[in-house]
Amino acid sequence: MEALNFNRSNIRWKKRPYPRSPSSLLPISLLFLLFSFLLFLSYKHISTSTPTNPPPSRFCNSQKTLAGEKFLWYAPHSGFSNQLSEFRNAVLMAAILNRTLIVPPVLDHHAVALGSCPKFRVLNPTELRFSVWNHVHQVLPEIGYVSMADIIDLSKLVSGSDIRVIDFSVFISIWCGVHIDLACSTESNRQSSSLETVRECGSLLSGNNGNVNSCVHVVDEDCRTTVWTYGKDSEDGILDSFQPDEELKKKKKISYIRTRRDVYKTLGPGSGSEPPTILAFGSLFTSPYKGSELHIDIHESPKDQRMQSLIEKVRFLPFVPEITNAGKEFVNEKIKSPFLCAQLRLLDGQFKNHWKGTFLGLKQKIEYLRHEGGPLQIHIFVMTDLPGGNWTGSYLEELANSDSLKLHVLRENDEIVITTAKKLGDAGMKKHCRPPLLPDLLLYIEETSIELMRKYGVCSIGSVAFYCNWGSLGMISDESVYVHMTCSKRVTVGGEAYFQG
Repeated sequence: MEALNFNRSNIRWKKRPYPRSPSSLLPISLLFLLFSFLLFLSYKHISTSTPTNPPPSRFCNSQKTLAGEKFLWYAPHSGFSNQLSEFRNAVLMAAILNRTLIVPPVLDHHAVALGSCPKFRVLNPTELRFSVWNHVHQVLPEIGYVSMADIIDLSKLVSGSDIRVIDFSVFISIWCGVHIDLACSTESNRQSSSLETVRECGSLLSGNNGNVNSCVHVVDEDCRTTVWTYGKDSEDGILDSFQPDEELKKKKKISYIRTRRDVYKTLGPGSGSEPPTILAFGSLFTSPYKGSELHIDIHESPKDQRMQSLIEKVRFLPFVPEITNAGKEFVNEKIKSPFLCAQLRLLDGQFKNHWKGTFLGLKQKIEYLRHEGGPLQIHIFVMTDLPGGNWTGSYLEELANSDSLKLHVLRENDEIVITTAKKLGDAGMKKHCRPPLLPDLLLYIEETSIELMRKYGVCSIGSVAFYCNWGSLGMISDESVYVHMTCSKRVTVGGEAYFQG
């Protein structure tokens, strides 16, 4: 089907009241105010929660235009690194179940939150799925649409027939009958009608109607109950090693039991989940925890070489060339020396209360480098959510004023960021509503600078290897500072030279 052909330029659809006595005026006024207040609450509830069930057949009839294709979609959430981790897992799930993956848009960092799997306090899959749809249709007119495929290069995955993909915008144009450009239209009537259609369609696919015959099957298992596996026959159906402890059960009054289940046997051929056109997951986020995985434990597949190859490929999904080249340029032309990389989360979540520990970790690493005979002037690439104007009185100000240190930072108004944004547009990024916001692009360039070093090795000093692992932030560690010391050896990759870590 043409819509499934992968190409960054066409991955989307080419497609008045009677007089009253004063004595009765006050209570009537109060009743009016109360009614208005209740009406307001009702409106607020309707605008942020799942709407009344629309007729499923209105959207399910679109199956006829999909040429028998079956799809998998899921609910991305949290920050970009978490969304990228979910996407990797989604690629594997789609390949195992032989379904076309619906490539999601990139969400704002704080748009949709899952909760805490270790504390068994998360949004249920239906709530999570609809939160994603609700967010997308609300923010389209404000910040525009950016697909994961606009940021991550999927060409090798698709060209090798490892997986079939269709962009979210293409999918809703077929399934919901709404082109993404109409949802972004400045004409209020067209926009309102389009957004409401998308909202109703999202309600169906989020599971508000439950499972709908051969149309939609919603996966209600989440990290509180299930750890998905593949190819581990002896583990299918057994209890996972991580279970809620007795204290948590009593405190939270929960009775969850976590079971390991083979995703192919549970949702694949021969199961009741296999016939429907769309298989809708909730979160596909996972991370190691207490000797197990929070939700997905698919790290190897020795019995299935095709899957084993795909598992290895998704461990490193490169950014698109425009972003990758910007990262190389920043490393080679702006820093031009071996450098330490420090990613400091100071304002987000739990990290805002741990500045002392964050700075102490960085300080100790700098002192170690000096003690081990490092360069006279240490170059440090700083990535932080603390604006430069707020560095006063902090350890960052001390570092910036040190003669023995050279700090390098990227800012959203830097030429390299602005130029890269333009190149992305010229390369085929859909100009829905607005181009991507520069702070987001800044993040991607910072990340790709580090991913390049991670891919081609790390530099060890003595017995200690310093590294920057931005991609794992908030996923497998509670640390808020990561560092990486590159080597001075220059290597050539793809005809371009840069410092190898």
